[in-house]
Amino acid sequence: MAKKSRKQQQAGGTPATVALTSAGVPYTIHAYDHDPSQPSYGEEAAEAMGVSPDRVFKTLVADVDGALTVAVVPVAGQLDLKALASAVGGKRAAMADPALAERTTGYVRGGISPLGQRRKLPTVLDASAAAHPTICISAGRRGLEVELSPDDLTKLTEAVVAPIGRA
Repeated sequence: MAKKSRKQQQAGGTPATVALTSAGVPYTIHAYDHDPSQPSYGEEAAEAMGVSPDRVFKTLVADVDGALTVAVVPVAGQLDLKALASAVGGKRAAMADPALAERTTGYVRGGISPLGQRRKLPTVLDASAAAHPTICISAGRRGLEVELSPDDLTKLTEAVVAPIGRA
């Protein structure tokens, strides 16, 4: 994870929130008590925040032709690996090894954010995000979400926007 200053550590900042603050992007933090027994981190977040699951997006790390790639899709659906590969000009995609995803991003599974990653990875945001004025994504740890505009997320991550989710 990126090194945090003492002030950032005291404020509870994560690399994702630090990146948002540094960029001057407006965002809202939503914290909730994470229950480790929940089968879906994203659905737990949606329920805890009282937000529709189609506005809460999960961050997944996939291997596309040997290159790690971030996919950001609604928690209400699934990632279409073929569509992800196509969106970045690849042929084959598979979910990345969770330990490799954690080491590469600097975040733990269930708390991976597309922002503030240890090593910036190519990112694809599902096109359904454009239907909402704001979406929620992980703020970098379980039990912490950040709400921001899909346009700001696209700019900050230099994401490709494509239909990569399916119901």
